[in-house]
Amino acid sequence: MRILLFLATNLAVILVASFTLRILGVDSYLTQYGINYESLLIFAGIFGFAGSFISLLISKPMAKWSTRAKVIENPRTPAERWLVDTVAQMAKQAGIGMPEVAIFPARQSNAFATGWNKNNALVAVSEGLLHRFNKDEIQAVLGHEIGHVANGDMITLALIQGVVNTFVIFASRVIGSFVDRVVFRNESGHGIGFFVVSIVAEIVLGILASTIVFWFSRRREFRADIAGAQLAGRGAMISALARLKQESEIPDEMPDSLQAFGINRGARGGLSALFMTHPPLEKRIDALKQNPVLA
Repeated sequence: MRILLFLATNLAVILVASFTLRILGVDSYLTQYGINYESLLIFAGIFGFAGSFISLLISKPMAKWSTRAKVIENPRTPAERWLVDTVAQMAKQAGIGMPEVAIFPARQSNAFATGWNKNNALVAVSEGLLHRFNKDEIQAVLGHEIGHVANGDMITLALIQGVVNTFVIFASRVIGSFVDRVVFRNESGHGIGFFVVSIVAEIVLGILASTIVFWFSRRREFRADIAGAQLAGRGAMISALARLKQESEIPDEMPDSLQAFGINRGARGGLSALFMTHPPLEKRIDALKQNPVLA
């Protein structure tokens, strides 16, 4: 969930910035002879990383707004008190600041962590997960999310996304200039065809380039599973993943997307596998069982 929210916010920021800058005429990389590629690369780098880090900085409020998560400020029930105390204990063990703890309304078993640094994070779980998982399994899920925070996954993601944005901004404008010259016969290469094609190319390339971010996400899930096993026990982490697998196999119990931990139902092949944010549950369970560090 945190990956999808981050990518959606990032794409929106980049597109709005590109459109606004074009309207304002902030395009110093364009000359009467075409594109100054050195200036374009600098422009792409600045705005590519700016878009990524803006998305990172607003990741918490965006996550709260989009999921309708309610932060537990003063626990009202024993369950809320236990949840906050468990996160506090795990955060201390992981050496990070106390995250905000929230519950969001969703029937599906789901959880996520986000935030712009290790000491200013948010850990949220769904009502469905709290109702159906036992305490050991909930601890494992919380440990998994604390692992993402402690491993600095969101910051690393922002850096990778910044590089991806730079490529997308640069390549989309080169494509736009080429099409404007060849198809629309504009000698300068930056008429209306350049503007329209650049925006379209930016969207398409942004979606395709997101496969790099998804690959990174799948790799980090194994590390977060190890963190969950270290904080809550390997048996609890395996049990939590097994329960997720069991729920995902029940028809209509979970939707095809945004399932627990952002998992998509079943393993996929071909191009669709490139857009999965998480590896198949079977692989994650096997990795935990075979990890010698957790023996």
